[in-house]
Amino acid sequence: MVNPRSSSHRLPRSRFLFPSSISGYVLILLAFASIVFLFSHRQIAEVDRSLPSEDSAALQEQLWGSSGYGYRPCVKPTRKYGVPPKSNHYLTVKSNGGLNQMRTGISDMVAVARLMNATLVIPQLDKRSFWQDTSTFSDIFDESHFIKALEGDLHIVRELPKEMELAPRARKHVTSWSGASYYEEMSRLWKDNQVIHVPKSDSRLANNDLPIDIQRLRCRAMYHALRFSNPIESLGKKLVDRLKEHGPYIALHLRYEKDMLAFTGCTLGLNDMESEELRIMRENTNHWKVKDINSTEQRMGGFCPLTPKEVGIFLNAMGYSSSTWIYIAAGEIYGGETYLSNLRSRFPNLVFKETLATREELKDFANHASQTAAIDYIISVESDVFVPSYTGNMARAVEGHRRFLGHRKTINPDRKGLVELFDMIDRGELEEDAKLSSLVTEMHKYRQGAPRKRYGPLPGSKGRDRFRTEESFYENPFPECICLANKH
Repeated sequence: MVNPRSSSHRLPRSRFLFPSSISGYVLILLAFASIVFLFSHRQIAEVDRSLPSEDSAALQEQLWGSSGYGYRPCVKPTRKYGVPPKSNHYLTVKSNGGLNQMRTGISDMVAVARLMNATLVIPQLDKRSFWQDTSTFSDIFDESHFIKALEGDLHIVRELPKEMELAPRARKHVTSWSGASYYEEMSRLWKDNQVIHVPKSDSRLANNDLPIDIQRLRCRAMYHALRFSNPIESLGKKLVDRLKEHGPYIALHLRYEKDMLAFTGCTLGLNDMESEELRIMRENTNHWKVKDINSTEQRMGGFCPLTPKEVGIFLNAMGYSSSTWIYIAAGEIYGGETYLSNLRSRFPNLVFKETLATREELKDFANHASQTAAIDYIISVESDVFVPSYTGNMARAVEGHRRFLGHRKTINPDRKGLVELFDMIDRGELEEDAKLSSLVTEMHKYRQGAPRKRYGPLPGSKGRDRFRTEESFYENPFPECICLANKH
């Protein structure tokens, strides 16, 4: 073995053979160990990189994924369903309430007209509700499409024929949640009248125990015939595309609005002046029957809309990151930025239609609350996740539409359960950490829009009140309008 550092002076070999051999072995071992370490470190790094990727995919599926579970819409009539005969009886309707109350009411009246073999006159819309909207039917809906889409179900005319203006007519206040037999009996009014006027359209038809063809007709009316007018559809889809450019988004129906807080009597976090303002509004609204409300009891019972701060805590605990885009589908938030600031600090990408659209794009919809609500409706139905902070008409209608379209993810907060957790946080008994996240996600495992049959009346409810406690047909049109893919 040649020593690279050898010189002309050679030392006795026997004296340095053992030490030099040890040094060589040590160097070899060190080199081998380094190679093993580097190889192992590389393997560990590769494993570390792959795990987050797999975990990330699973997390993304958990947060955004939804499945139709093999179900699809089924609204085709049965073989027993025939073409309606020509009728010289006319049904006129005054739709009451806000946008979604009117939409469900109109769909009900389509079914009622079929049951009574009547020609339906395009309904008049409510112009005296809280929103004071002067919009006509054709301002909000595609009138021609509505008539054509239902031509195989019933006859529809834009207005009462002139020869009918002096015809005998009846004004009928229809009993809420009535069944098919009720309307068949009501048909006796045709003996003495050619026109029947129904001054209210909401909840005029039962949720359950109706013929399958009548239920499917309600779905055809609601999800196919009642298409929004072209200007609304166009802007709604344009705003959806703008949101989608940033990835998946949440549509949050934040019902933290003046009318809802006054109606429910919920005042958590409000100052004395605001609480009094809401009390006065409730007192002066005649058709709100309950005047004295204990706000604390309301909240503990889960009857209050979540506050913007509570929504922020909830979405954080569900696993949504601060970069998530959230569209606020609502009117003016009570207290404005004062109460929105906490939610915005958690989710900076918080947008309204007013920030997503230009002033020019919105100018034609100004002062028309039902039309702007229709834009919110489109964006909510098309969202990757829909979250309502309160179960109102809008929330029920959007959830039902999303179920109909393939059980798109809709997270319904368990308000009663969440209030207990929020109060524990306020008392310092619980932190906003992994434990809270585990509790919240477990609480909502089965509240994300998976297929299920419609709920019946609450146990113990009696008389006609039991109908009030049933789940709305339009909140969940399963099973009549939603079938497995291999069934009709």
